Amino acid sequence: VQLQASGGGLVQAGGSLRLSCAASGFRFGDYAIGWFRQAPGLDREGISCMTARDGSTFYAQSVKGRFTISADRAKNTVYLQMNSLKPDDTGVYYCAAFSEAVPKVVCVHGAGGNDYWGQGTEVTVSS
Repeated sequence: VQLQASGGGLVQAGGSLRLSCAASGFRFGDYAIGWFRQAPGLDREGISCMTARDGSTFYAQSVKGRFTISADRAKNTVYLQMNSLKPDDTGVYYCAAFSEAVPKVVCVHGAGGNDYWGQGTEVTVSS
């Protein structure tokens, strides 16, 4: 199982970034895939999760209306489009896959059945 996150970088407040998570080694459509953020000095937070099979999604309140999660099943890839970025969005972003395919559950708890985590990609939003 492999999850490869990419797309992080340095951006000014108000800017946009798109993160990608390329998955392999498991049945992509049977899992919930999510993005989690680890900000400096804070606990890891579930930002957005989805199931590619039916397109159901969950967003943390802090990113609703600004971030959009989507999936390309042909490429086994999940994206996180981040718009109107704020300095508070700074952190390391991880993608993860969970066999308990309920987006809200896995995002809120950061766990659900068998789980797999990729390496992080760093996002820095300057003010």
